[in-house]
Amino acid sequence: MTAQRGFSIVTAIFLLVVLSFLGVAMVTFSAAQHQSSALDVMGSRAYQAARAGIDWAAYQVATSPVSAPAAAACATNFAAGSLGGTLSPFTVTVNCVPTAYIEGASTIWIYDVIATACADPVCPNPAPGPNYIERMISVKLGR
Repeated sequence: MTAQRGFSIVTAIFLLVVLSFLGVAMVTFSAAQHQSSALDVMGSRAYQAARAGIDWAAYQVATSPVSAPAAAACATNFAAGSLGGTLSPFTVTVNCVPTAYIEGASTIWIYDVIATACADPVCPNPAPGPNYIERMISVKLGR
C-alpha cells in the first residue's frame, strides 16, 4: 500500500501544468483575435478615407474649366488629421493623370485617378511596420 503514496500530488501538478498551458494558449489566441479585429476595422476606415479622396478628385474634375485639364487641381496629399472623425489618423494621396481624346470636333478628357490611404505620415510607405494599413482605389473619370 505504500507504493501508492504521493500519486495524487503528481496528478495535481500535472493537471495544473496542463491547465496553465491551456490558459496561456487561450490568452494568446484571444490577443490575436483582438488585434485581427482592430486591423479589420482600420482597413475599413482606410478604404473610406481612400473613397473620400476619390470623391474629392471627382469634384475637382467636375468643377474645373472644360478647356483645361484638372490634373494639377486633382493631384494632392491630405495630411493625417485633415479628414475628420475616425478618418483623422489617415494620410490620403490622390494622383490624377489626364488623357485627351479627340472625337470629331470635341475633346474628351479621361482622368485616371488613384487614391491611396494609409495610417502613416508617408503614403504609400515603402518600409511599412507590422500594423501598417493601406487601401488603394483606382477609377477613371470622363469629361
